[in-house]
Amino acid sequence: MRRVVDGEIVDVVMSGAAVNNLVQQGKIAPGDRLVLARVGIGVAVRAGAPKPDISSPEALKRTLLAAKSIVYTDPAIGGASGIQFEKVIDRLGIAKEIKAKSIVNARAAIKPSAEFVARGEAELGIQLISEIVSVPGAELLGPPPGDLQAMTAILAGILTAAPEPDAARALLRFLTSPAAAAAIKAAGMEPGGS
Repeated sequence: MRRVVDGEIVDVVMSGAAVNNLVQQGKIAPGDRLVLARVGIGVAVRAGAPKPDISSPEALKRTLLAAKSIVYTDPAIGGASGIQFEKVIDRLGIAKEIKAKSIVNARAAIKPSAEFVARGEAELGIQLISEIVSVPGAELLGPPPGDLQAMTAILAGILTAAPEPDAARALLRFLTSPAAAAAIKAAGMEPGGS
């Protein structure tokens, strides 16, 4: 975001809030912003570990309380999964208990929370599903049930100053095509829409 605001020349920006901010600043036309994919938060366990029940809010609550340790992205760095997880534990009425045994990962962009789980440094990890499925040694237990889930939109936008806007539009057409949908799903996301 900072690099684009400072004038770096690019064609396409892919992110979440950064794309919306650039639309507000007039650096991306509203019609040149689209949703590439959506991704929700998930619960990670170590590959081969027992798979506790998280199929209902009460089951998730029991599993979180029974876990010896939990790692999640620090909400202070703007991580969508950490922000949503803290809402979940507040809603379940277990925030104090969970925070007391949690590792709050302030370096999630460099060291995904699922890596802590893969190495046995935490029993459960909370992170975007797409960030769990890409970590060897970690497995996706599943998403939180029902309305405890929150989806994050992965946005893209073509800059108004793009040197190659036609090529950028072709790229985004491909990334939103049925041909790209299988790769998006395999990466733990749902293909986007508008």
